[in-house]
Amino acid sequence: MITRALGDYIQTLGKLYPVLTVTGPRQSGKTTLCKYCFKDLPYLNLENPENRNYALEDPRGFLGEIPDGAVLDEIQRTPDLPSYIQSIVDDERFRGIFVLTGSHNFSVRNTINQSLAGRTAVLALLPFSIKELDRTNITMEPEMHVYTGQYPRIHDKNIEPSRFYSDYVSTYLERDIRSISLVRDLTAFNTFLQLCAGRTGQLLNINSLADDAGIGFATAKEWLSLLEASYILYRLPPFFRNIGKRLIKSPKLYFYDCGLAAFLIGISDISQVKNHPLKGALFETLVVSEFLKFQYNRGRRNDLLFYRDSNNNEVDLLIPDGADHVAVEIKAGKTLSSDYFKGLRNIRKILPDCKKTILVYSGNEKRRQFGTEAVTIHSIAEVLETMIS
Repeated sequence: MITRALGDYIQTLGKLYPVLTVTGPRQSGKTTLCKYCFKDLPYLNLENPENRNYALEDPRGFLGEIPDGAVLDEIQRTPDLPSYIQSIVDDERFRGIFVLTGSHNFSVRNTINQSLAGRTAVLALLPFSIKELDRTNITMEPEMHVYTGQYPRIHDKNIEPSRFYSDYVSTYLERDIRSISLVRDLTAFNTFLQLCAGRTGQLLNINSLADDAGIGFATAKEWLSLLEASYILYRLPPFFRNIGKRLIKSPKLYFYDCGLAAFLIGISDISQVKNHPLKGALFETLVVSEFLKFQYNRGRRNDLLFYRDSNNNEVDLLIPDGADHVAVEIKAGKTLSSDYFKGLRNIRKILPDCKKTILVYSGNEKRRQFGTEAVTIHSIAEVLETMIS
C-alpha cells in the first residue's frame, strides 16, 4: 500500500472523536486507508445488499453486532443509520469508534450535520498527490501526470489510463448519478460531462455550457451540482473585496483529477498531451488539485481562491494564510521566462497582503527569482510546508 499523507492525521483524530467521516470520490482509496488505520475494527460495506438491507430494516440489531464500532463503507446508502450511531456514541460507556466513508459529498454531509454534529471529524481523501507518488519512486514528467491522473488503481495495478477512465465513467459515475438523481438521458449527461472537461481551468458560464449541451439552464445547474456531489469537479471561487477595482465574480471550473478530464476530451495516449490545445488548462488542473490535496491532507477546508479583475490582472490561486495570502501562478512551459512573473509582481501592488508568491511550471529547476519561489510539480508540497502557517 502506498502511504497516504492523511493517514497520521486520521489516526490522531481517532483518539479525539467517537466518529470519523471520510469523504471523497469513488476509488480514491478511502476504504484501503480506513481499514489500514483501524485494523482492529470490523469492516462492513453498505453497498453489499445484505448489509444494507439489515441496516435499513433493523438498524439497532445491525449496530448491536458491532458495539465497539466499525468501518462502515458508503454510509450514504443508509441515511438514517447515523441517527442510531449517535445514541450509541452519546453513551458515556462507549469507548470505541465508528469510521464512516462516503462518496456523495452533499448527501453525506447533510446526514452527518443532522445526526452527528459535534461528534465527528469530517475529512476528504482525494486521489494520490504527486508527493505520495514520489515517495514510492513513481516519478513522472508533468505530461505523464496529466495523462495518467492520480487514481490509486492506475498506479497500484498498472492499469492503462484510458481503460480505467472508460470503466470509471460507465460504472461508478453513471451508477452514482442514477442513485442520487433522476437523470434519464445518460447520453446527454455524458455529452455535458465532456463539455465540462473541455472547460476545466476556465471561467464557468453556465448559460454557454447549457447551450452547447442542448439542455436548459436549470438542468445544467443541477448536473453541475451532481458532479460536485460525486467529487468529479468543483468551482473555484474568485477573490472578492472592495479594493477599488472591478473584480470578476464568476467561479472557475476544475476537475479534481486531470487524468479524467484528459480522457473526456479525447486524449488516449501520452504523445497527445504535449501538443494538445488544452495542455495548459490540464496542467493548471493538475497543479490546482495538488494545492487542494495539500489542504485536505492536513484536515483543512478548501479555502482556495483566484484573482482576476477587469484590467486583466490575474493570478491563478490565492491561498489564505492568516491575515495574508500566498499568490500562485501556474505556467505549463518548461523554461522560465520573465513574463511568467508579471502577474505575481502586479498582485503584490494590488494586494499588499500577498507577501509570499509561488510560480509553478513544468520544468525541472527550483529557484528563487523576482522575489518568487519558482518550483516544479514535485516540490509544491515541500515549499508550502515552509510557507503556510
